[in-house]
Amino acid sequence: MENASSFTTFILMNYESMDQQKYLYFAIFLLPYILTIVLNGCLLTVVYKQSTLHEPMYIFICNLAFNGIYGSTALLPHIMSKLATQSYKIPLANCLIQIFCLHTFGIVELMTLAIMGYDRYAAICTPLHYHDKMSPRKVKILIAIAWLFPFCSFAMYLSLTIRLSFCGNVIHKTHCTNFDLIKLSCNDTSLNNIVGILLMGVYMFPQFLVILFSYAQILRICIHASKECQKKALQTCIPHLLTVINYFFGCCFELIQVRIKANQTPYGVAVFMSLYFLILSPLLNPVIYGSSAFKKHVCQFIQRRKLSPGS
Repeated sequence: MENASSFTTFILMNYESMDQQKYLYFAIFLLPYILTIVLNGCLLTVVYKQSTLHEPMYIFICNLAFNGIYGSTALLPHIMSKLATQSYKIPLANCLIQIFCLHTFGIVELMTLAIMGYDRYAAICTPLHYHDKMSPRKVKILIAIAWLFPFCSFAMYLSLTIRLSFCGNVIHKTHCTNFDLIKLSCNDTSLNNIVGILLMGVYMFPQFLVILFSYAQILRICIHASKECQKKALQTCIPHLLTVINYFFGCCFELIQVRIKANQTPYGVAVFMSLYFLILSPLLNPVIYGSSAFKKHVCQFIQRRKLSPGS
């Protein structure tokens, strides 16, 4: 029997409310997971196969797609397995792994969006120097930073959570989050809270400022440009802007939800707010980037597959 001062297994309470309609919920979570894997997988395959798409913008879109698969796989199979087995407990080790995967997914997403904003700025505002600013070497470095920095920095932050002992073991969610786990700690969590706030600033504000700066410069250029240039700029920027808006909607839902007590929020609303960012962001990104130009390349790829003798 576990000592109340050192729980190592946690109960995810949201599943109890799903129990009566577990098969319906299972199907609801299975469908977006399949769509996320298929859509992002198709996007990755088409860009890989089409040499004309081996440009910085499409490489960054692929980074978003891969991150979407990573984030969805860290969450949705876990939810479906809990619904299927009706076992709503999760060991501390699995909880920490899930926290690491889901938080790094969100950080990588925002860093990639910031890099894409800078890419659009370089392409529209400094077209003559674009290939210098976005050379293949620099693109590789930017992608490496987008993954290595979140993984290394969040691993160090999570080590502060690992050292804690826990007096409670009930989490009012379908998955683990660092915020909910720290609330159950018996120890003084002042250091965790201070470092967490500082890291949130590091993870969000520089990236947000890069996006704002990029679009401020793009807007400045577009005001004095011809109608044709304005239209072209809009076509390349709108998908990125929609993705950024979708990301920050998800962040707002999550921040609001974690600060409202479970009994003050209708169950369906609480689940939607906690899962919007983790489910809809990876699902909508490939849909948003399915522009007419991209669809043309997809059709060409499928046509070539059909005409290929080996197919």
